Amino acid sequence: MGRLLEVKNLTTNFHIGVGCVQAVRSVSFYLDQGESLGVVGESGSGKSVTMLSVMGLLPGYAEIKADAIRFDGKDMLNISPSEFRKIRGGDIGMIFQDPMTSLNPLYTVENQLTEPLRIHRGMSKAEARLAALNLLKRVEIPDPEQRLKQYPHEFSGGMRQRVMIAMAVACQPKLVIADEPTTALDVTIQAQVLDLLDQLKKTTSTSTIMITHDLGVIASMCKRILVMYGGLVVEQGTAREIFYQPKHPYTWGLLHSIPRINQQKGEKLIPINGTPPDMLRPPKGCPFAPRCRYAMPVCQKYLAPETVLSGTHAVCCHLMHEKAPKVERQV
Repeated sequence: MGRLLEVKNLTTNFHIGVGCVQAVRSVSFYLDQGESLGVVGESGSGKSVTMLSVMGLLPGYAEIKADAIRFDGKDMLNISPSEFRKIRGGDIGMIFQDPMTSLNPLYTVENQLTEPLRIHRGMSKAEARLAALNLLKRVEIPDPEQRLKQYPHEFSGGMRQRVMIAMAVACQPKLVIADEPTTALDVTIQAQVLDLLDQLKKTTSTSTIMITHDLGVIASMCKRILVMYGGLVVEQGTAREIFYQPKHPYTWGLLHSIPRINQQKGEKLIPINGTPPDMLRPPKGCPFAPRCRYAMPVCQKYLAPETVLSGTHAVCCHLMHEKAPKVERQV
C-alpha cells in the first residue's frame, strides 16, 4: 500500500496577547493507506493541534509552518482554499471529542448528515436522505427514520457520538481522524463506540488516526503509535514495540498508569509526578526532564536527537546515548 499522509517538521504557534504558545514543535510522521495510527499523550501535549494543523482547522492567530504536508499525493501547503475544503470534507473526516459542541443545535440530524453528501458527492435531496438513513443504520442507531427528524439535544451522549461517526464516514473518506471520541462517555458506551469504529475500520479501506490520552484505548485498534509530550514526538513505533519494548521514560510512565489484568489486590498505579511544561516558555532541553527520575544534566540543556532503533521504532532520549547510564526497562 502507498503513502497516504506525510508530515515533515510541522511547527504550530499560537500568537496570543501574553506571548507565543509553541504548541507543536518539528513533528514528523507518516500514515500508509489502510493503516491505523494512534497518537497518545497528556492533555496539552500537542496531539489535537497537530491534526487540526494538518486539516487547516485552526484560528487565524495560529501560525503553521512545515517542510511538507502531503495527502494522497497532493501538496497541502500549496493548494487553493477551495481544493482544501474539498479534501477536508470529502477525503478526510473528523470525529470530535465533544459532539454537543460539534453538532449544530439549530439543525436536524438529517440536515447535518445530508449537507456533505450533497456538496461533496453531488447527491439529490432524496438520494442524500436515503444515504443518511443508511448511515444511521450502519452506526446502529435505532428507529433511524424518526431520528433523522430530531435535533442533537434529543440524543444521548453516545448517540450523538454515533451521529458524528456517521457524518465523518458519510463521504467514504480515505482518512478518518478520531479526536478523543470516547472522552465524555461512560465505560459501557465507550466500549460500544470503540467497537463501532473498529468494525468500520475492518469493513472499509479507510485509514484512521486515533487521538487519545489513554494507551489502553488504542492497544487493539492501532498498528503504530506516536507518543507526544511538550509538542514533540518523543517515541514512535508499532503497538508491539511501544507496549513491550518502550524506551522513553514518559512512555514508561503512561504504561504504569494503565491497570493490568494481573495486578495484585491493593497494588497502586504509579502516577507521573509534576505537571506538563508551560508552552509559552517551553524548557530549553527535554520537556519531560523536570518530571523524569532518570534526567541527567544534558537533559536540562539540550533536546535529545532521534535514535532509530528499527525501521519502525525511534525515540528521542539522552538515555539512548552510548555513554548514558544504563537503565533497565521499567515496564
